Amino acid sequence: MLLAKRPARPEVLVTKSSPTDIVTALDQASEELIRARIKAARPDDAILGEEGGSTGGGRVRWIVDPIDGTVNFLYGVPEWAVSIAVEVDGEVVAGVVNVVPRGEIFTAVKGEGAWLAGERLRCNTGVPLDRALIATGFGYESRRRAVQAEVLAHVLPRVRDIRRGGSAASDLCSVAAGRVDGYYERGPQYWDYGAGGLIAAEAGARVGGLNGKPCNPGLTLCAAPGLFEELHDLLVPLDPERDG
Repeated sequence: MLLAKRPARPEVLVTKSSPTDIVTALDQASEELIRARIKAARPDDAILGEEGGSTGGGRVRWIVDPIDGTVNFLYGVPEWAVSIAVEVDGEVVAGVVNVVPRGEIFTAVKGEGAWLAGERLRCNTGVPLDRALIATGFGYESRRRAVQAEVLAHVLPRVRDIRRGGSAASDLCSVAAGRVDGYYERGPQYWDYGAGGLIAAEAGARVGGLNGKPCNPGLTLCAAPGLFEELHDLLVPLDPERDG
């Protein structure tokens, strides 16, 4: 639906936190379609969506990002995804990330591994920090971006290289698939990392925040055990959770 209906330049409906934080008509249409399908199949479940907020109640809740990487989608950059996770009693138990332009659907069920096209995924292991390819992303507000640039200037000389894809969900799946060795970012919300975090964890990665915290908008960090700790210890003194 998204590929078929995407015009040459999708209409920007509104901006959110800044002029660079945008919502297109298809963000909203995608979420409305996903919500309708969930409600038709499971009318008693709760839903949390990036565009529509939280609705319903109960033990089961669906976490929906209708287009993760909206700027990429807007410009035709083939790095955006639809991300859906489901939690039971507050714990994510299943997730799917559809990287639509590549036709790749990553899936995971808690305790049953992470999968792509029938193949079980395993993250890269045994990679030291100075040989690690690290993905990251940037926020929308200028003060936050200034801090992120400062942090990046310290991280880049310590690793093999940096990649900036533009979709947190896709970046987490890239860790799971061994396409990058690690990922960190200030700013992703629950709908950004809910499904991708489970997929990465089921592929053997450690996923969390700083100083023992779980993933949160302050920082999401993902890498194989060992590299996770090295990257964590590099980031902590840089205080990447500040906004300037």
